[in-house]
Amino acid sequence: MWRTSLFTGLIIGMGEVSSIVKNKGGARLGIKSGDIAKDAGLGDSISINGTCLTVVGMAGEILSFDLSDETLNSTNMGSLKIRDRVNLEPAMRPDSRMGGHFVTGHIDGVGRIISRALEGETYKILIGVDEGIAGYLVEKGSVAVDGISLTVVDVTRDSFSIVIIPHTAKMTTIGYKSAGDTVNVEVDILGKYVAKFLRRQKTPGLMDALIREGFA
Repeated sequence: MWRTSLFTGLIIGMGEVSSIVKNKGGARLGIKSGDIAKDAGLGDSISINGTCLTVVGMAGEILSFDLSDETLNSTNMGSLKIRDRVNLEPAMRPDSRMGGHFVTGHIDGVGRIISRALEGETYKILIGVDEGIAGYLVEKGSVAVDGISLTVVDVTRDSFSIVIIPHTAKMTTIGYKSAGDTVNVEVDILGKYVAKFLRRQKTPGLMDALIREGFA
C-alpha cells in the first residue's frame, strides 16, 4: 500500500552512520539513532538529512534503511561515511505540534556551501544551487536544508543564504559543515504548487508581476 509521510523540519536529534553496504540497486544504511530508536518500529518513516527513509531493520539503537540508486544519486546520502553525523526526525503524527513548515522528505537537489561567516553569535551560510531550485525560493520564505526548517535570507539566480542560531548549530549537522560540503535542499511544497498553478493561468502579465514582487 502506497503512503506518504510529512515532517516539520524540526530535528529531534543527530545520529551517526554505523554502516553502509552497497548492493545491487542501492545500499543498506545503518544509523546509530540513540533514543529515537526506542520509539521506532519496522516500516516507520524517518527523515535522515531531509530524506524520507523507511526503517527496515532494528538492532538495539541501530536502525537500518534501504537506499535506492536514485536516492544515492540525487541526494548527499551517497557520500556518507562511517561515523558521519546525520539529522534525524520521525514522521509527524496526528497529535504532533507544527513548529516548522511542511517538509515531504523528497529532495529537490543537492546544494553546496559556498561560504560560512560568523556574524556576532550567528552564522550566515551561502549555499549554491541549480537555477531551478533557486527559482522556487523567496526571501523570508521557508526551505529545508538537510531536513532543517530554515528561513531564506537572500536569493540570487543560483544561490541562497540562511542564518543559523547557536542552538541550531549545536543540535544539527549544519553547525559542523563548512565551505565545499553538500546539503540536501527541499523547497517549500506550497510554493511549488502555487508556481505550477500560476504557470497555467492565462492572465497576461500576472506571472511576470508576481515574479517581480517575489511571490513566484
